[in-house]
Amino acid sequence: MPQVIRIADADDPRLEPYREVRERDLVGRQGLFVAEGRVVLEKAVAAQPAAIASVLVAEARLDGLADVLADLPDETPVYAAAQAAMDAVVGFPIHRGILAIGRRVDRDAEALLAGLPARALVVGLVGIANHDNMGGVFRNAAAFGADAVLLDPTCCDPLYRKAIRVSVGAALSVPFARTQDPVGLLERAGFETVALSPRGEVEIGELAPGPRSAALFGAEGPGLPEAVLARTRRVRIAMAGGFDSLNVATTSGIVLHHLARRREFPV
Repeated sequence: MPQVIRIADADDPRLEPYREVRERDLVGRQGLFVAEGRVVLEKAVAAQPAAIASVLVAEARLDGLADVLADLPDETPVYAAAQAAMDAVVGFPIHRGILAIGRRVDRDAEALLAGLPARALVVGLVGIANHDNMGGVFRNAAAFGADAVLLDPTCCDPLYRKAIRVSVGAALSVPFARTQDPVGLLERAGFETVALSPRGEVEIGELAPGPRSAALFGAEGPGLPEAVLARTRRVRIAMAGGFDSLNVATTSGIVLHHLARRREFPV
């Protein structure tokens, strides 16, 4: 069980990584991420306990969090502060009363795919710039058993604080990596790749995926670039007249549910 360190002064230098987290998220955290709330911390500790650099907890939440903290390495600092002091440090009323700072793990995309099993499901993202959508896609990826997520260079950071929170911690448990060419990398790794488009030649319900499947999703509005669509099999979701698109997080949930069921992934 890590040692609990009581903090009496909001200016304590040991809490510097937590200071003004809302503003500092805008400029990055030098290889760190922020986990907020009990559920997200549980996911982070289960997926990568050694990556948790420290935890900051409101005194009133400490006893109820004991089972989660017990799974951290003994050397991980756990800071406990009065609610007012914690609010002063983070820069806003932090009602959940639970924060953690973690060290991000950067993965090589080619190595990530090479380490996947013979039957695998991968999500590919191109141009996803909205953190709510990014978090929603990662939540769906975890819910439907995706093994990995690939992001192109134009995607926003899945480890931005809001993206992690919306993903309910899935951004910390589903492995991801960036690559310049998701389609080419998936082809070389033997994946059958489909791209979501209103102009898809196949409706998602008719798709019979192979053992190594990947689904590509683009940003709302522009969708996937033509250069990407030209290299993949285009798939559409049938919907009522007058509509031809959905929120990308909703789209990913429909598609991944179908792929998971057809390939007998647990759902």
